[in-house]
Amino acid sequence: MTDPFRGRAAIVGVADAASPTGELVGTTRALEAAMVREALADAGLALTDVDGVFAGTGGTFMHSMELAEYLGIQPRWTDSTQTGGSSFEVLCEHAAAAIALGRCEVAIITYAATPRSSFKRGGPGFGGGAQRAAALAAGVVPPMVEWELPFGMRTPMGAYALAASRHMAQYGTTSEQLAQIAVSTRRWAARNPRARLQELITIDEVLASPYEATPLHKLECCLVTDGAGAVVLTSAERARDLARPPVLVLGAGTSHTHSMISQMPDLTVTAGTVSGPAAFAQAGIGPDDVDVLETYDSFTITVLLALEDLGFCPKGDGGAFVADDPLGPGGSLPANTNGGGLAYTHPGMYGIFLLVEAVRQLRGECGDRQVPGAEVAVAHGCGGVLSSTSTIVLGTEATR
Repeated sequence: MTDPFRGRAAIVGVADAASPTGELVGTTRALEAAMVREALADAGLALTDVDGVFAGTGGTFMHSMELAEYLGIQPRWTDSTQTGGSSFEVLCEHAAAAIALGRCEVAIITYAATPRSSFKRGGPGFGGGAQRAAALAAGVVPPMVEWELPFGMRTPMGAYALAASRHMAQYGTTSEQLAQIAVSTRRWAARNPRARLQELITIDEVLASPYEATPLHKLECCLVTDGAGAVVLTSAERARDLARPPVLVLGAGTSHTHSMISQMPDLTVTAGTVSGPAAFAQAGIGPDDVDVLETYDSFTITVLLALEDLGFCPKGDGGAFVADDPLGPGGSLPANTNGGGLAYTHPGMYGIFLLVEAVRQLRGECGDRQVPGAEVAVAHGCGGVLSSTSTIVLGTEATR
């Protein structure tokens, strides 16, 4: 029986904004609108074509409604699902499903945040302090604020440090192996003129950078920058008549295991063990068929766990797998080819950029960082503190 989801929707337009300075000009709403218009222009569509609005930006639960009002859209489908950094892969799954069901025909997904500019203006920026301030201002105390932060849990890096420490203790993973992920990612960033950090680095330089939360060093932690992006989806049939080659949504999967890191069932296993196999099964492919991987890299350990949980290597073998630089240019599994959240941009929730880069790779538009012959790409988002994962398998018409 033919899967009613596989290949029924396609990404037809993308846009993102990032800067080597780490700062962008404009309010978040203005940046969102600019990205939507740019992505629609990329697809050869207009605002009047849009009947589905998906927005996962932090803020009010009515965000997609407010955005639609600002843009002058009356959608047939609206969605403000918020799962942190994986929100945009979740929204891509939702949008593709809505299109497959005929509930909408042209969907936009967008995001913008300016934590770096906000911090320089005296605002909270992004991190545990911002989360605590927002919670208290709303009169709500999330469990993490009550049960973890008072005991010295530095958020978010402390949570990921716990996972890294456990992986090291259980499987013998080394700091040098984790550092290699940062080195590989920087090799891609060096080919991206918009990346925040473009200078090549060595393992020794990563290990010489200060600890943020042992065993994670500064150069193993994501950036804090302004950034924005948008993605446009429509039906596969309509996509064939538009401006760019369609990138089909072949499979999707989502799962989450916890909210607080203290409640994570196993610090070395993420929900990617559910979302990844589900997405691959729906797409009818396996990890060996993937040409390029765009995976969340809030920290180096985030990447290593994803590689294992998605099946690119057995559980516990992630350190040995990354040691020979398979993720860098010319490697067997090119990953985070724009420089990732470690070196390209990271405004707080990075998932939209995974989709944008995956699409550009499959359309052959990445210049010096292009992966030759890429036909299958995976965008794997991770939200919260290793809490929620969503996996999207994308392919060209050749993979239909």
